[in-house]
Amino acid sequence: MRVIGTAGHVDHGKSTLVEALTGIHPDRLKEERQREMTIDLGFAWMTLPSEDADPGEEVGIVDVPGHRDFIENMLAGIGGIDAALFVIAADEGVMPQTREHLAILDLLQIQSGVVALTKIDMVYEKNLGGEDWLELVESEVRGVLQNTTLENAAIVRTSGKTGSGISQLKIALWECLSDLPPKPDLNRPRLPVDRVFSIAGFGTVLTGTLNDGQLKSGDEVVILPVGIKSRIRGLQTHKQQEATAVPGGRTAVNISGVSIDQIERGDVLAHPNTYLPSRRLDLHIRLLPDAGASIKHNSEVKFFIGASEVIARIRLLGIEEIKPGEDGWVQIELRKPVVAVRGDRFIIRRPSPGQTLGGGVVVDPQPSGRHKRFADDNLRRLEALSGGTPEEVLLQTIQTMGVLKTSDLVDKTSMDGDQVYELLPSLFESGTVIRLPAVKPAQEVRTARLSKDTLLVSKSLWQQLSSDTLRSVGSFHRKYPLKRGISREQIKSQQRAFSRYPARLFTDMMDKLAADGELVESGPFAHLPDHRIRFTESQERDIQRLIMQFSADPNSPPSVKECQAAVGEDVFAALLELAELVLVSPEVVYRRQDYQKLVSEVRAFLDKNGTITVAQARDRFQTSRKYVLALLEHLDAIGVTIREGDIRRLK
Repeated sequence: MRVIGTAGHVDHGKSTLVEALTGIHPDRLKEERQREMTIDLGFAWMTLPSEDADPGEEVGIVDVPGHRDFIENMLAGIGGIDAALFVIAADEGVMPQTREHLAILDLLQIQSGVVALTKIDMVYEKNLGGEDWLELVESEVRGVLQNTTLENAAIVRTSGKTGSGISQLKIALWECLSDLPPKPDLNRPRLPVDRVFSIAGFGTVLTGTLNDGQLKSGDEVVILPVGIKSRIRGLQTHKQQEATAVPGGRTAVNISGVSIDQIERGDVLAHPNTYLPSRRLDLHIRLLPDAGASIKHNSEVKFFIGASEVIARIRLLGIEEIKPGEDGWVQIELRKPVVAVRGDRFIIRRPSPGQTLGGGVVVDPQPSGRHKRFADDNLRRLEALSGGTPEEVLLQTIQTMGVLKTSDLVDKTSMDGDQVYELLPSLFESGTVIRLPAVKPAQEVRTARLSKDTLLVSKSLWQQLSSDTLRSVGSFHRKYPLKRGISREQIKSQQRAFSRYPARLFTDMMDKLAADGELVESGPFAHLPDHRIRFTESQERDIQRLIMQFSADPNSPPSVKECQAAVGEDVFAALLELAELVLVSPEVVYRRQDYQKLVSEVRAFLDKNGTITVAQARDRFQTSRKYVLALLEHLDAIGVTIREGDIRRLK
């Protein structure tokens, strides 16, 4: 599940574009409709195109305000997105909030996105210069994007009014999302609340983008930082009831026993005893080059993380000031606690007049106390923590890469090889990392020897690839119900993602799925455990009539063409896959029991006489040369007999 966030200057057509993409107008407030301007967060969803005939991925869209007066509402929704839909009106080009929104996306390290050049119809209506003007605007946009996370973003010309470019925009969004790694499932869900409301008959509903784990209907949860306990009554994604909500998706959570006045935007819904709110955080911060002024010790700022907005005071560590364009270590003290995790991104703004100053990353969400400002040992600790604990460094590297060999992990982390080999089994036992080839039984995972070529796969990538593979097999069963299974090569060719990883990943994954009982392999084919070839009543009747023809003269059965005419090519192929029929040549086929009897009698004849000719076999089975020649050549091919001139012997 993915989430796209809009960004861009006011009145550049973000909401109109979202409606053109999804059919849903994201502005839900009466004032927004009257003023034709987004004030608060809006939400919509759509299904993106895919490469095959199956429906594409459903994605959510968070539509944010573009007006400078509502930048802080924008920040409540933009933090949890996977990709940006960066909107720039073609008739106006780059404007002040265009630059500010881009700076925010860059500070939050939103690594993927598409630029929608909207209102291209207005370029022609206003006689601005047509194609020459559009090329000029695109050149300006490219210059603004340079040296930001979106510098390689595709630019798509669109018009929400006429629908021009909408299909191309959907494809561009699909392409930028398809290369992103899956959201990690760390078994510790948290949902930053960006909206809370009540529905008659259901009660309180919270919405947000789910991170770091799954939520299930019936789960006990807690609202942080207030600590109110509750239970999940129901879950929805894009207005569809779900038993389980997965990381990365827009999620609505219906909870029991809590009123809406007890919850506010910025609170976090989580499982009990998984997160501890904090009023003090250690951060690494970067100021924007156009921040306007330095940050000095004890400066007051607005601090934005997740969906939270908190007044905070900055304590500089090791320096007297941070100048525009520079970075440094700080400890921030908050007026009220927030839920934060190492690695979370944040934004800081000047309270008045409002301006985005910079942002950065959380290094320690639970510092032991107030730091001495110029303590060298503390600065060294922050430097070390920025890389995480050894286990976290390993896990983060594996999650970033998706899959890599043990030897590559040692190289990329620059950690001692013995330490890496010592720490990995705990990641296997926790289920956050999958090792391939798999170890059986599972309890031997700690003692099983690791080699430098052992493949390490992040849990999130494993879940994505294995579920896509199983879904592909299921789709094949639905399309070809009379086939026993699908070949490995067919499965691999349908999964584009495998081309980005080591070739053996697919083979090892298939072996593990088979060992775990999630797939059954029969010869070269794989099928789901519950898949069976089932014939219709009409097909069963046709099969019975064909079997009667075999029974009438088992040694001179109907030909392949006659069989196909009698039951149809698909049913005939299914009978071969089920081994009810045995094909011995392109023209000759036997019932299984007749084939087994003939082979047994040929063996018995050879055991007694030593050799057999075609004529002897023809006379022995009272049939024609066509059948016995096909049978004997088949036995040669499978290694039962060997031909010497006109005779055959047991091989």
